[in-house]
Amino acid sequence: MRVLIYGVGGVGGFLGAHLQKANFDVTYVARGKRLEFLKSNGLILKSKLGNEELNSIKVFDSIPEKNNFDIIISTVKLYDFDNFIFEIKKVGIRNSILLPFQNGIYSEQKIVKDFGNLNAYGAVAQISSFVDKNQQIIHKGILASFFVGHMQRKNNKILKSFCKKCESLNINIQLKENIKEKIWEKFIFLSAYSGITTLTKKTIGQIFDNRELKEKFTIAMVETYNLAKNFHVNFRSDPVEYWLEKIKKMPYDMTSSMYIDYKNKKKLELRWLSGFIVKHSSEFKIDCKIHKEIINGIRVK
Repeated sequence: MRVLIYGVGGVGGFLGAHLQKANFDVTYVARGKRLEFLKSNGLILKSKLGNEELNSIKVFDSIPEKNNFDIIISTVKLYDFDNFIFEIKKVGIRNSILLPFQNGIYSEQKIVKDFGNLNAYGAVAQISSFVDKNQQIIHKGILASFFVGHMQRKNNKILKSFCKKCESLNINIQLKENIKEKIWEKFIFLSAYSGITTLTKKTIGQIFDNRELKEKFTIAMVETYNLAKNFHVNFRSDPVEYWLEKIKKMPYDMTSSMYIDYKNKKKLELRWLSGFIVKHSSEFKIDCKIHKEIINGIRVK
């Protein structure tokens, strides 16, 4: 099975390392310094689940033409996702399954708009990983779960086969019928996590040690949960309570990729996270004072 990974950061690099080790035919797309490092040194992953060093990888600066891929995994930042879709159209790939492991819900909306409901696949990554200053992928903790599925619960033999093979090889990529709910479930946490860690410059442990910050974090999750209801998302249980329990088991020093980008003076996904919530909450006349505070506070900084 042929897999293209577009973006070789924390998520793309982790997935690529495990898929390639399991003998999937993996091709990568990267840019700039990241591309040059990967060409010279290969892919390096540091993880409590097992370190990996792949000295030989197929990596390019754009999608190779005249190649057919069964699965295309996008892990670029949200502000680069439109460029990814533009390149997919340019190369003319039509039959591949596009799995967008982006934060928020914009990427799934974009795929439906440009390729139709038949190609409406969603994907969720539950992992804390990033590329450090030495171009190594650092995986924090042991959580590394990935969920994929069709937004309208349609079956696909190729995707089902892909997930079954991953399961047999102990790669935790699960096929989910309720992928829409999983995407929003993560968004409820991620919107608060990215915003509050970046606003306060603190780790998840430091935030939850502070009663006022913990309350703000919780309210931010509730604001996104309230928005989800207006998008007709039905949860089997309270996602805010789910995350409050899950956060207790997270590494104390864990922080968001947006805060890491902020420290490295890189472009932020703020517009697609808290910005999305503020914009659509206004349309539905829902209060979202914490996400407004996040946006205003980070913009001032």
